[in-house]
Amino acid sequence: MGLLPDVIPIFPLPDVVLFPRMALPLHIFEPRYRTMVKDALEGAKVIGLALLRPGWEAEYEGRPPIYETACAGLVEKCEPLRDGRFDIALRGLARVRIIEELAGQPYRLARVEAITEAMGESHALEEARRRVLAAIGRATDGPAVLVSQPELPHDVFANALCQSMSLSAVERQSLLECDTILARYRRLVEILEFRTLEAAWGAGKGSVH
Repeated sequence: MGLLPDVIPIFPLPDVVLFPRMALPLHIFEPRYRTMVKDALEGAKVIGLALLRPGWEAEYEGRPPIYETACAGLVEKCEPLRDGRFDIALRGLARVRIIEELAGQPYRLARVEAITEAMGESHALEEARRRVLAAIGRATDGPAVLVSQPELPHDVFANALCQSMSLSAVERQSLLECDTILARYRRLVEILEFRTLEAAWGAGKGSVH
């Protein structure tokens, strides 16, 4: 984690969650976050992406509450646009815990600590992965490209699913907060199975006359 400073800028968003090792394109247009990108590029090139808690709308111009578990990302690409905006690409470095927020900038700064992410027992990981694949197979919108790549390591496979599947922001956050890849697999199965049941229940309601 040598790339991860103790203090990083925080970019709070209402509907986006970043996972370790995953890439995420972002369009930066607010003045305070343009400044954030400029400062990050002059420093460690690290930005923390944090999810805003529900009810953020009334306080958006200030410092609305965010979830304490976030993901630090490295700015891999940055394209300055003519009017001062940026298109950037973040690559997830590590999950972080926000310890405290600091003043001094127009954007949010926080002291963070990296959260170690364990894999889990290998035999349990294989079984959990099979369950994820089975749950995706029962869904109608499963990411077929990912599923067809069995060579992917467990952490890349799990995080790519979490990043790419059609999930709510709160569901993604619950997956980010899992402390092992095994727990993330199991949480993903819970989400997918609940959706399958929900869809079946809705279809059953529609067939009643």
